[in-house]
Amino acid sequence: MSAPELSVGHSGLMDQVYRHQRHIYDLTRKYYLLGRDRMIGELAPPPGGTVLELGCGTGRNLILAARRYPEAHFYGLDISAEMLVTARAAIAKAGLQDRITLAQADATAFDAEALFARKSFDRVFVSYSLSMIPGWESTIAAGLAATNGSLHIVDFGQQERLPGWFRGLLHRWLAKFHVTPRESLAREASRQAREAGRDCRFTPLYRGYAWLAVIGMQELPLGAPR
Repeated sequence: MSAPELSVGHSGLMDQVYRHQRHIYDLTRKYYLLGRDRMIGELAPPPGGTVLELGCGTGRNLILAARRYPEAHFYGLDISAEMLVTARAAIAKAGLQDRITLAQADATAFDAEALFARKSFDRVFVSYSLSMIPGWESTIAAGLAATNGSLHIVDFGQQERLPGWFRGLLHRWLAKFHVTPRESLAREASRQAREAGRDCRFTPLYRGYAWLAVIGMQELPLGAPR
């Protein structure tokens, strides 16, 4: 299957999954998409800076981030047209349409300049999207290519310090929504950071329920541990 075909197929799947769920998504997900607000609090874009979210969904994170950093401009892309309908409505209701720009695109391969007339952003973040994206490793690469600052990732971990029964139950339930926690997320983020000569900070949250990774853009000193 070619990349365009994969993108179209995944777009249709996401529209199907969220056609009705998008109306209650934020209300239901607030209880188990943990670590999102911590990630937003660590973005700290420079005054007048730019921030891009990959897989922006309902726009919930963009709205919170825009309120937290009133001097920055925000951008978001999502493969689901249905989710973007909800996001645009929420952003307009919040009165932030002049500071948040949205576009429909595949997070694994997008042209930021064509979409937003920008080549790069001070911050890029991905919140609970990698676990739903086929070829999610390409999203990390695309995010790194799109930032001149840092890439921030939060997603499901492997619940490594939680009871085994909880992990099994959670994974079976998530599978109903085409969500697969990425067991190799930490290794892949570290590998891509290392190959790019960048620093990677990885933090398990809530006994491994969620994982937070930040890939900085500055080069490490020669011989520094990675």
